[in-house]
Amino acid sequence: MNSSTPIRVMIVDDHGMIRKGLMVYLNNRPDILVIGEARDGSEAVNLCERLHPDVILMDLVMPEMGGVAATHAIHHRWPQVKIIALTSYQEKELVQDALQAGALGYLLKNITGDELAQAIRAACAGHPTVAPEVTQAFVLENCDSQPVDSLTNREREVLGLLVEGLNNPKIAERLIISRSTARAHVSNIFSKLGVTNRSEAVALALRKRMIQ
Repeated sequence: MNSSTPIRVMIVDDHGMIRKGLMVYLNNRPDILVIGEARDGSEAVNLCERLHPDVILMDLVMPEMGGVAATHAIHHRWPQVKIIALTSYQEKELVQDALQAGALGYLLKNITGDELAQAIRAACAGHPTVAPEVTQAFVLENCDSQPVDSLTNREREVLGLLVEGLNNPKIAERLIISRSTARAHVSNIFSKLGVTNRSEAVALALRKRMIQ
């Protein structure tokens, strides 16, 4: 994305006042432009097909089609669209469901405007952002028993690059290894930590202070 082009954002929430408030605030940011709003997941999918936003702020608990189902549908059809779950709920199961459906970030609605804007910028760049209050909630219950210390030095190095938000090709480039080797390291990390995606791995790394 050209640095002079604003980040195109879509807001999905069943409360009109929340949508309007977010729209007014975000449109005051020169690098962010709200291009659409949806009242439920089904409307979000239809709107995404027309607008192709860069980032979606997705409420999770909505009538008709909920945010998790919408996230899954959008991520499957348009994987380049970055989705941030923005909700009042921090139950572990809901967090896991949202991340496994394809959400890149998970934030609570008590977030400040500046923090939200920064999370949108981070998501657009492919970097996950998870609210500190829920980092423990979305790590699997048995994560404490996972063999964290079994990570090799190289895998810890790769994990650090995951925390930085690097994808597999960038990891390969940074470490001067093949993409297939980078992919294998990431897969091994997921298996050893008992997580299913990058957001969970990042949160676990931060929670256990595995990255210096």
